[in-house]
Amino acid sequence: MQKFIGTGVALVTPFNNDLSVDFEALKKLVNYNIDNGTNYLVINGTTGESGTITEEEKQEIIAVIVDVNKGRLPLVLGVGGNNTANVVKELQTRDLSNIDGILSVAPYYSKPTQEGFYQHFKAIAEATDKPIILYNVPGRTAKNMEPATTLRLAKDFKNVVAVKEAGNNQQQYYELIKNKPADFLIISGDDDLALGTTLAGGSGVISVIGQALPKEFSTMINLGLAGNNVEGFKIHYKIMDIINAIFEENNPAGIKSVLHKLNICSDEVRLPLVKASPESQKKLAQFIDNL
Repeated sequence: MQKFIGTGVALVTPFNNDLSVDFEALKKLVNYNIDNGTNYLVINGTTGESGTITEEEKQEIIAVIVDVNKGRLPLVLGVGGNNTANVVKELQTRDLSNIDGILSVAPYYSKPTQEGFYQHFKAIAEATDKPIILYNVPGRTAKNMEPATTLRLAKDFKNVVAVKEAGNNQQQYYELIKNKPADFLIISGDDDLALGTTLAGGSGVISVIGQALPKEFSTMINLGLAGNNVEGFKIHYKIMDIINAIFEENNPAGIKSVLHKLNICSDEVRLPLVKASPESQKKLAQFIDNL
């Protein structure tokens, strides 16, 4: 799955001051990433505040991004949740003709066993022929999908092509890379570990900060894919502090504050999230000025 190697970005959903979707800002964000080296786009992931997006909004967001993209980059759509039947139904009923892959988050809140994870993703894999990127993010779902479960899915279903691993656990990355099938991709979901994971044999990143700094981040990941750790870490150290800072309060309030500073979109978020605090906004603005 060459199309998912490199730098993918988990797009935010820009909002107007009245919290309606700002489609003009969304178009600007997509073009900004296409023009600056991003390799693929992730639509309506958790960074896109998918939990607060209506079905009607989701359909329009997809349509607008497909129209602006015009086939230039691969598109990955977030389709996940903790109601397996609903996820399966969406995959079977939604028009996915312009979508290149599915990103499906591990079930949150329910805390399934490893067998529960397996059966959930088995049902998803059997519901579509689209390539599936598993998404393990235990800090948000409250349960870790262990490497053995991920690799079992990779071996059993040919359309399970990758995992976005976001446990912030370097040892787990190494275990996945060491034992994965040859054509299965290990994608970093941790911006701070993305370069190290890529150098260790990973396939790149699905990034949050990357959509604000696409040129820097994609250059860094390309250096990692080429095995150039010296030049890669020069960029990593340059952007390391802002990577940490955008996640200090909540995501995507931090990244939206950065995008607001860059005049790409507003920093509005929908409840239960709130905007970055004035202190955080000031710190993030300073990082951008220094860059």
